[in-house]
Amino acid sequence: MDRQPGLSVRLKLTLSYAGFLMLAGALLLGAVWAFLLRGLPEVWVVGPDRQDVGWYRLARDFAPAAGAVMLFLLVFGLLGGWLLAGRMLAPLTRITDATRIAANGSLSYRIRLPGRNDEFRELADAFDAMLAQLEAHSAEQQRFAANASHELRTPLAITQTLLDVARNTPNRDSGELDERLRAVNTRAINLTEALLLLSRTDQRSFTREHVDLSLIAEEATETLLPLAEKHGVTIAISGDITPTIGSHALLLQLTTNLLHNAIVHNVPEHGTVQVSTAIGPEAVTLTVENTGDKLTPRLASTLTEPFRRGTERVRSDNAGVGLGLAIVKSITQAHDGTLTLSPRAAGGLRVTVQLPAARRSA
Repeated sequence: MDRQPGLSVRLKLTLSYAGFLMLAGALLLGAVWAFLLRGLPEVWVVGPDRQDVGWYRLARDFAPAAGAVMLFLLVFGLLGGWLLAGRMLAPLTRITDATRIAANGSLSYRIRLPGRNDEFRELADAFDAMLAQLEAHSAEQQRFAANASHELRTPLAITQTLLDVARNTPNRDSGELDERLRAVNTRAINLTEALLLLSRTDQRSFTREHVDLSLIAEEATETLLPLAEKHGVTIAISGDITPTIGSHALLLQLTTNLLHNAIVHNVPEHGTVQVSTAIGPEAVTLTVENTGDKLTPRLASTLTEPFRRGTERVRSDNAGVGLGLAIVKSITQAHDGTLTLSPRAAGGLRVTVQLPAARRSA
């Protein structure tokens, strides 16, 4: 983009340095002039015949020297100011070049400005950190788009195969085909709704209100209690009243996803799920623990990635679409909270969600 015509910052700084130097020189010469006048004999100033001829002599002798000094200060100020301004603005030039490179799509470039930790160094470091976040976010979005395309393509391919088989087998029972097509279509709908929910939470386009996280946990537990009983999983819930500010629907979705994930991955029979809430000075906490297979800390840290599943031994009838914990992470971030996943020593997973506590009205 072309800039409007005008003085550059370097030229402005040069003129400022030169102007300040000349002003200081003028003040110094004025002080010298006044000092010399005080020390001169009266006869030299007013002349021997009592006429004002000494001023002319003084101006004749002093003015050329003063003019030469001012001219030197002007040239020295312009030249020195130009070099000094260029040296001072060199880090800003590197930052500008990095901005242009990033604007062209190369997010891997880093400034790595050397030198002392001054204002330019802080700006360069902040810009490098921003580029690192943008690069990570871009890579995550590309990976998410690729995984989403793959997941959406799978049910479409299955549907196409079933339709081809039905067309090539005219006498085939349509009841079985309808049932399988309905199951595949339901999975595609669930996946699409999950993707839309992720987009909604990323944009933070929801209404915030006062909610109680403990009541939301009880509501989610009642909803999933039949599923837990079907698989022989016991849910225990406890905790304090935990007021926070957010979307009731999204926080309910967050809690439901955590409980569903805990039940589905509770592979051993007669497993348990523990749900607890707590309140602190600045934050409220929701914790969901479940028994299950042993997980490594490295694997647990990747479970919030889209379409990532912790273990292969998952109940296939309720396996979900692989976006449960990704949605939990997105909702948590949209509510300015933190999400922590850690494996339990005896097996299973502990998930902790911390959200800002609602301030109590006076």
